[in-house]
Amino acid sequence: MAVAQPSRRLLLRLLGGTALLPLAGCGVLSSYATPLDQYTLSPKTTFQNPPPKVDWQLVVEKPIAAAGIDTARVALSRNPYQVEYFGKAAWTDNAPSMVQTLLIDSFQNTGSIVGVGREAIGLRPDFLLKTDLREFQANYRDNDPIPEVHVKMIARLVKLPERRIIASMTADRKAKAAGAKFTDVVDAFDDALGGVIKQIVIFTLRAPSGDLGGMTGVEIMPPEAPATTGTSP
Repeated sequence: MAVAQPSRRLLLRLLGGTALLPLAGCGVLSSYATPLDQYTLSPKTTFQNPPPKVDWQLVVEKPIAAAGIDTARVALSRNPYQVEYFGKAAWTDNAPSMVQTLLIDSFQNTGSIVGVGREAIGLRPDFLLKTDLREFQANYRDNDPIPEVHVKMIARLVKLPERRIIASMTADRKAKAAGAKFTDVVDAFDDALGGVIKQIVIFTLRAPSGDLGGMTGVEIMPPEAPATTGTSP
C-alpha cells in the first residue's frame, strides 16, 4: 500500500507573492545550478458520485509520458511547438511518478477497493491500470500573463492474468489560474489534475461491471470470442 502524501498546502513553499520567471529550453535539464522550491499536488478525497465497492485488487503503473513532461521541472508552453520550464520551481518527483502516487492515494481514499498499489508485491492483482500522461503544462496564449493549465490522460484497464484490455478512456481537463503568481498556477494544476484523477478512479472501479453510463471519452472493448474446436463436416 502506498503511504498517503502530506497535503499540498503543507509542502507548498510560498514565494512571497511573486511570479516565477520561465526558464527557456525544450529539453529536460539533468542537473540544477541552484536549489529549487518544491511543490506537490493533492490526492482526491471526495467524489460527487460515490464509487462502487469492489472485491478485487489493482496495480497502478507509472504513466508513460513524453520527455518534455517526464521531469520534475514544471512545464509551460507559449505555443504548441515548444516546451519551457518555470525557473526556481520543481515538483517533488518527476511528473509521471507524482501522478502515479496521487492516483494510488485517491483509490485508497475511496475506501471502495480491497487493495491497490504500484507493484504486485503483497498484492494478488486482478486488474492493471495503464495510463499515458499526454498533457501536463501551463499554457500561455495571446500575451495573457495568466495561464491555463491543461492535463490530459489516457487510461486502459487490463484484466489479469489474460492481460486483456477491457475498457479505455480519455480524461481531459483545463483550469485557468486565478492570477499570475506561481501559487495560482499550482492551484490550477491541482484543479485540472484532480478532475482527471476523479474521472479515472470512477472509470476504473466501474469498468469491470460495465457500469459506465454517463461517462464521456470511454470505449468498452468487446469480449474475445471463445476458441472453437472440431472438424469440418
